[in-house]
Formats: sequence, structure tokens, C-alpha cells
Amino acid sequence: MIGSTHFDLNLEPDAFQMTDIQDTDNDDLAIQEPRLWRDALWTAQVIKNEDDDGWAVSMTRRGEAEPALVGPWTMGRDKKNPKPLDAPAFHTLVKTASEVLRRHEQQLHAQLNKQVSVGNGSARIRVALQIVPDEDNPYALLTAQDESGATLGEARVAPNFKLSATNAEAWIESGYAARPR
Repeated sequence: MIGSTHFDLNLEPDAFQMTDIQDTDNDDLAIQEPRLWRDALWTAQVIKNEDDDGWAVSMTRRGEAEPALVGPWTMGRDKKNPKPLDAPAFHTLVKTASEVLRRHEQQLHAQLNKQVSVGNGSARIRVALQIVPDEDNPYALLTAQDESGATLGEARVAPNFKLSATNAEAWIESGYAARPR
């Protein structure tokens, strides 16, 4: 693997020590530099904002090609350079980036999973649609369950199948036909 060079900030102002880091099997090597922080899961990097004279920070999860979060970063006291990263800022950025990913996962789950309940009282049936976004052959799985959770019917449908109470009732009335309309 190719090594990389970075600067470690000493306690003395304007004094830098050059360090050579070789990529090893220990990929969770922590870095705590003014513009780059990394722990076992996240990397925060302060970058020049291309849109104006300011700075931005990107948060990238380990193993991901794209950052989960990119946002503005505070200018330092000299109003020219960025404020250095520190532990509290890094932890706040990790929390924010994690929340962004969690909301994205929740939204994706909601898009791929729908359900309706039809019927009255003890005859209430829950019909669920689970979309499987396979790149080559996407499909959806339609299932019906009674209130105790027992499966009453199952059918493979097109991924663009529109689940509604009317469609669910028609499928139930058809005896859980393999190809609901």
C-alpha cells in the first residue's frame, strides 16, 4: 500500500512535525489534526468551500465513497482560515451524520414497505407490500396475515403495484390469487 504524509500539530504555535503513515491492516488508526479527524467509523475533513470564500466540513462513514454529510464550517479568529476541528465538534458531527443516515434508511424503508388493514373486528386482515429493489429483476411481495400473524396468502407482484384498501380487498376476495390486479 502507498503511505501518506500528514502534519501533526505540536503544542508550540506554528511548529509542525512531519509524520509518515503507512497504510496497515489497522485501518482504524485515529487521526486528530486541525482539518482532519478520524476514528474507527467516521472521517471529518474541513475543505475549502467551492461556492464562496468560506469553509465546509464533510463527514464520511468508513467504507463509503460519498460523504453522508457536508455542511458549512466556522472561520477561525483570523477570518481567513477554518476553525480547527476538536473533540466536541467531531462528536457533534458524528451524531448529526448518523442521524442523517438513520433518517435516510427510515425513508427508504417507508418507500419499500407499505401496508393496509381491511375488514372488521376479528376478520381484520393486514395486507403488506414489500418491494425488493433488485437491479436486474425488481419485484414486490404481497402478503396477507390475520390478526394472530398467520399468513393467509402471498403473491409476487410488479414493483409498481399500488397497494390500496380497494386492491387489497379485491385480492382477498379472489382467494389470494397469484396475480392480483
